[in-house]
Amino acid sequence: MMKTLGVIVAMVLLAACRQQAFVRRGGAEGKMAMTGKIEKSEAQWRSELTPEQYHVMREQGTERPGSGTYVHNEADGTYNCAGCGVALFKSDEKFDSGSGWPSFWDKANASNVVERTDSSLGRVRTEVLCANCGSHLGHVFEDGPQPTGLRYCINSVCLDFKTE
Repeated sequence: MMKTLGVIVAMVLLAACRQQAFVRRGGAEGKMAMTGKIEKSEAQWRSELTPEQYHVMREQGTERPGSGTYVHNEADGTYNCAGCGVALFKSDEKFDSGSGWPSFWDKANASNVVERTDSSLGRVRTEVLCANCGSHLGHVFEDGPQPTGLRYCINSVCLDFKTE
């Protein structure tokens, strides 16, 4: 009985690791690459996003620091996901971190943004993704201003700004 239980646990753990590897590689053969509510093939994402957006949002890339459209944006409004349009951050949560990317100390709606461990590049960070479409947005760090102490460091190409 214990041996069977051990085999079942091992199989579940192996399946979970394989699923994580599948998600990190971006899926295969038109299947959804991330685990979000919107399901599109990678071909659909490629046709709807610019090459830079696709690289950042679907392949976990990053834009060059200081190159993004919204780094110095000070207008009032909402920053929505460029992939699906869901509200991610608000202008009153934005601050100048000096990092070269738009930075926010909080999310507009906690259920629209998910976080997961990212151990790429030889270090452990917390990746930020759109909960609705699974697109990579950037990373969150624990060196931001109060009241949260967080710095959501987000790529401009992942955002679509709407003025209020």
